[in-house]
Amino acid sequence: MSLQSFMSFIPKHGGYKNLVSYQKAEIVYDATVHFCDRFLDRRDRTRDQMIQAARSGKQNIVEGSMASGTSKEMEIKLTNVARASLEELLADYRDFLRTRGGAEWPPNHAMAKRLRELNKVRNATYETFRKGIEHPDPVVAANVIIGLVRVTSFLLDRQIRALERASRKPAASAKR
Repeated sequence: MSLQSFMSFIPKHGGYKNLVSYQKAEIVYDATVHFCDRFLDRRDRTRDQMIQAARSGKQNIVEGSMASGTSKEMEIKLTNVARASLEELLADYRDFLRTRGGAEWPPNHAMAKRLRELNKVRNATYETFRKGIEHPDPVVAANVIIGLVRVTSFLLDRQIRALERASRKPAASAKR
């Protein structure tokens, strides 16, 4: 079998860097590392768990994308793992706020509105959100990252639904 034949046999996969969900997950990971370094003791187990949950969210998008060429089912499973990891991270940030007397911003909060505007910026990077992520007040920083986690989770939910729809189409036509 020639290389060209082999390459056409396995569908294209990867391309995760172009996924907005991956781009946001990378910002969430970098922001979480920065947040934990600043506001949590290095010996605190929660610190390690938060960083690991953020990393898992990002890495499972990568792994799912790479698996897409050979198994759509595995791509969906790994994307779901990414989504679940971010849900765990969200709970950790909410716990951080609750145990320190902070509060999650309501949707109509001025800073939450500004964060929604920034999330609409095409090709946003860590730099786009730096002021909020690196804010000296841990309540502000946590809320900014919560907003980023929620957007990333929303994007992953949409991605999972699209993958599930796409995976059902060929199966339905194959049964005919």
